[in-house]
Amino acid sequence: MNLPNMLEAKKRDKNAVIDNYKYKEVKIDDSLIGKKFFVRTYGCQMNEHDGERVKGVLSSQGLILTEIMDEADIIILNTCAIRENAHDKVFGFMGLIKKMKETRPNLLMGICGCMAQEESVVNEIRSKYKYVDFIFGTHNLDSMISVINERVRSGKQNVEVYSVLGNVCEGIPESRDSKYSAWVDIILGCDKFCTYCIVPYTRGTQRSRRYEDIIEEVKGLKELGYKEVTLLGQNVNAYGKDLYKDYDLSNLLRDVSNTGIERIRFVTSHPWDFTDEMIKVISECDNVMPYVHLPIQSGSDRILKLMGRRYTKDEYIELYNKIRSRIKGVSVTTDIIVGFPGETEEDFQCTLDVVNECKFDGAFTFVFSPRENTPAAKLVDDTQVEVKNERLHILNEVVNKYSLEANQKCVGEVHKCLVLGKSEKDETKYMGYTEHMKLVNIVSEDDIIGKIVDVRIEEAKSFSLNGTRI
Repeated sequence: MNLPNMLEAKKRDKNAVIDNYKYKEVKIDDSLIGKKFFVRTYGCQMNEHDGERVKGVLSSQGLILTEIMDEADIIILNTCAIRENAHDKVFGFMGLIKKMKETRPNLLMGICGCMAQEESVVNEIRSKYKYVDFIFGTHNLDSMISVINERVRSGKQNVEVYSVLGNVCEGIPESRDSKYSAWVDIILGCDKFCTYCIVPYTRGTQRSRRYEDIIEEVKGLKELGYKEVTLLGQNVNAYGKDLYKDYDLSNLLRDVSNTGIERIRFVTSHPWDFTDEMIKVISECDNVMPYVHLPIQSGSDRILKLMGRRYTKDEYIELYNKIRSRIKGVSVTTDIIVGFPGETEEDFQCTLDVVNECKFDGAFTFVFSPRENTPAAKLVDDTQVEVKNERLHILNEVVNKYSLEANQKCVGEVHKCLVLGKSEKDETKYMGYTEHMKLVNIVSEDDIIGKIVDVRIEEAKSFSLNGTRI
């Protein structure tokens, strides 16, 4: 048994050698072969991609994926730690599984992902949720089968979570959720240590994959018929800094572009590492999509400093204007936190001022959620919840206004859309994304799933577009 330790997770060693190794298959216990499993994933794109790996590893061992939880013999919750409501959802769901286990004692339940890396969470599960059978963390997904086998062998709760710098494991089996658009990790972990963020503690140190492995993966996806890849990282802009002297994200984007895959995206960017060369590559390479997600978090210099973001409002706006002016037709979205400890009405107004100046195509907005052991969690937070929620409401109204305005500019235009499936709200329509990452509900007489098609935009809403295939 290995338990997480948040103090150990915080440590960084610039001289450490990151282990880069190939996945080694471990056979699952014979009693589980042919059993059904269910995976529920919470959180960001990195978590979604980890969920694909959980499914891939289990499927490679002869287990059968089911979308119906009541059918499952193994249930795994792939968790997120970024906000408190994510914790609440997981613990609430665990209660449902407890009732299932009362009538099905052989049902196995496991927890993985970022919550598994939190010391307090694991301690709580060990003391109050003894029906959880196994726990593994973000650093040892590749040894998941061994963790499950030990639980089956011993009959006891098994916890294997490591608070280490991390490693890079290549070749973990994956069962991708889409046949047309794929996630591709390029850098793991984060060393930024923004004061509100728990990711550096749960995901480990910043470590890049070798570019040769990334290019090989993209080529393989292209051969399988994938139309689009999204390069993933907690801070993709830092790619290569830990591994190379003269190779960074701009080089990687150009090399991925040269594979000929039809669409390339990347998330998430930190303004601190966004270079002029990156802007040049995006503007020059037709298959690098004109879409940038650029979190600002706050428009107040005082709050940005407390957040540890290492840029000012003016520096952010300067970068934003470069991106807008140099990349034709670019779409820019952002993240914003309201109610950070000590945020005043003046600070909040600074955020609104930035939104009014930048007129983002969209924004993910949140009320500050304290994360245990992060510096921001120790700050005095005397702003009433009602005030924070009112600020969020005001912010969302402004954000949605500009999102609608940006979408309205598309009406009458023809956009190329990658169609990923049927519309969730209307089965008679299809859904896809423009090059600018705008969601479109599409009328088409033909089956266009998996294709990039021309769509005439006929109606704009704040969060989506309606159009017809031409």
